[in-house]
Amino acid sequence: MADHEMDSMNKPSNGEVEKQNGSADKKDGGESDNGSVSLKREVGLIGGVALIVGSMIGSGIFVSPKGILRKTESVGMSFIIWLLCAVLSMCGALSYAELGTIIPKSGGEYAYLLEAFGPLPAFIFAWTYTIMIKPSIVSIISLIFGTYVVEALGLGDCTPEETTMAIKLFAIVCILLLTFVNCWSVKAANSVQIFFTAAKLLALVIIALIGFVRLGQGHTEYLQSDIAFTGSSTSVFSYSIAFYQGLWAYESWNQLNFATEELINPAKNLPRAIMIGVPLVALVYLTCNVAYFTVLSPEELLASPAVAVDFANRTLGVMAWIIPFFVCCSTFGAANGTLFAAGRIPFAAAREGHMLQILSFVHVQRFTPFVSVILTSSMAILMLLPGDFDSLVNYFSFAAWVFYGGTVLSLLVLRFTRPDLERPFKVPIICPIIFVLASIYLIIAPIIEEPSFAFFYAGLFILSGLIFYFPFVHFKIHLKCMDPVTLFLQKLFKVAPTAGYKAASD
Repeated sequence: MADHEMDSMNKPSNGEVEKQNGSADKKDGGESDNGSVSLKREVGLIGGVALIVGSMIGSGIFVSPKGILRKTESVGMSFIIWLLCAVLSMCGALSYAELGTIIPKSGGEYAYLLEAFGPLPAFIFAWTYTIMIKPSIVSIISLIFGTYVVEALGLGDCTPEETTMAIKLFAIVCILLLTFVNCWSVKAANSVQIFFTAAKLLALVIIALIGFVRLGQGHTEYLQSDIAFTGSSTSVFSYSIAFYQGLWAYESWNQLNFATEELINPAKNLPRAIMIGVPLVALVYLTCNVAYFTVLSPEELLASPAVAVDFANRTLGVMAWIIPFFVCCSTFGAANGTLFAAGRIPFAAAREGHMLQILSFVHVQRFTPFVSVILTSSMAILMLLPGDFDSLVNYFSFAAWVFYGGTVLSLLVLRFTRPDLERPFKVPIICPIIFVLASIYLIIAPIIEEPSFAFFYAGLFILSGLIFYFPFVHFKIHLKCMDPVTLFLQKLFKVAPTAGYKAASD
């Protein structure tokens, strides 16, 4: 790793941040006057809402209801958890909206941690998300896509080995298709997101409408207030696992912050997209959960391997196939949104000198973070290994909430250390306070409720980034052997440095 690939850059001064903020809406991206290239602003309000909704609604609503019910032990408390997850996601999203308008850079948490706390926390975040969390999320969603494709095509009668192989092959095809789209252009990725968001909303509307019909027919035995809360769990810590399952369904409420530099008029469209997208998802989730319990008993839901499929088989007859089809659309769209955002993390980190220089380069014709997207998708394909859904969600949720809490804490820090920053959008301070307190609970409570080496391994992996940070970023060790590799990859992928990148020699 060359020193100009790993050198950390000085934090921007007040004037620099204000200049970035003030000019954010004026730059359209593309090729600059000095010959460098940058990302293009091609995502409008509708595209922003589609990115948030399309990324949030993936596999969670089809699998998480079982995990939440298992831990809450009652229908009523499961609804409370779904609602509280929506409130918590909204508090976090609004806090991120303020951060995104005062620090209008792509990279999401990386850019905010860098500005508030310096290079070390930002590097640890980029390390964890680039190498493990985001690629793994893409892998999980793609595997679920492959599972439902196999079911929709009637390949479930094959041997277990053949079925597993088919699922993985379809998952790989999903990732490769999305890699091509995201490398081709931001506009193409945005169009895919809008189309599949509409498709998945249609599927959930069908489920909700069936639920309303069933309610009108009097199928409310599991929703009656006198029995809905019967048997609710009395363990305070067990609810943290239920939160993890619910928050997995709401995962990606922060996706738009990773692409701030590609959003048209981010000072207005970022908070607007969040205030439209997150409540819309919450409404859809709550109505779908009501619908599930008008058809399935709590015991049947807990025993179901695929809640939405069993729901469809009982209510749609010969048309039951449409739900697996729409679940495929849902997971495909969610994987697209996740890959779109994930590719911006190594791009932003490399631009600051925290990762290989080549990851900060943009395609000279497509204006996309070409190499970063390929890295993320390659890691996702390598991680296509079988695993237990609940364990994966708990493992990654623990790691993710360490950074979610730290990022929103950076908002509170900037309120006091940088009061001079222009804030086009300012969230009520109670929102970040609630979010930080909830993050502390979600980090500590699962360890108390279900002690596991998985949490230890997660913490160990996060800290392992220090092995690379100190020699290559802090002490700026230069490996000259990486220079010809960077040049070769630059020519191979036809990429060039962005306007925001500065080598150490500058």
